Amino acid sequence: MERQTGEKRIYTAEDCEETGYGMSLTGKVIVVRPDVLSDGGGNQLYFCTGGRGAEADPTGHVVSAVSLNHGEAARFRRSQILGTLNRKLLPEQAKLQLSQIRPIGAVPLEGHEVLYSGYSFLEDGRYAAGVWLCSEKEAMDYMEMQKPYQHRVMLCDRDDFCVMEVVAGELVFPDEETLQKMQGQADPGSMEIT
Repeated sequence: MERQTGEKRIYTAEDCEETGYGMSLTGKVIVVRPDVLSDGGGNQLYFCTGGRGAEADPTGHVVSAVSLNHGEAARFRRSQILGTLNRKLLPEQAKLQLSQIRPIGAVPLEGHEVLYSGYSFLEDGRYAAGVWLCSEKEAMDYMEMQKPYQHRVMLCDRDDFCVMEVVAGELVFPDEETLQKMQGQADPGSMEIT
């Protein structure tokens, strides 16, 4: 069921893939109940970054998130969350904002060397600036958090050469055979892909 207020869509539980307390929210796009928002529901979509209330069968109440409207951090009670958004319903502008979020647990950029950049593209080729990533783990975490929501995700090394690309959720570069060889023969200076 889709309801509109002017240009803004109001999301309901019917727009969610999962609802209730039995699932983890961390690393997923969540839908906040419209009645708890000061803007009347125009900014319901957030990327969940954790909190004790974000766990499956939570022991706490706090859910930490980043707005997919303006990129600011927010906190909610678990009872204020409708569920996780159906991935097909994520608007393009929210996808672009999501593409700018560094992975959960990423180290601060200050004092750490940037090794990779992550890029996420809409189906028409539009994208926002790349995201700096300081380790192989951060690079792979970026890929995993973006892959369910983005049309195309690309990881590049510090020289801006592509080291991995996923389109429509499928690995297109490197191919599976090369990937398996890299996993078996990774040297300390190359990206270990898991």
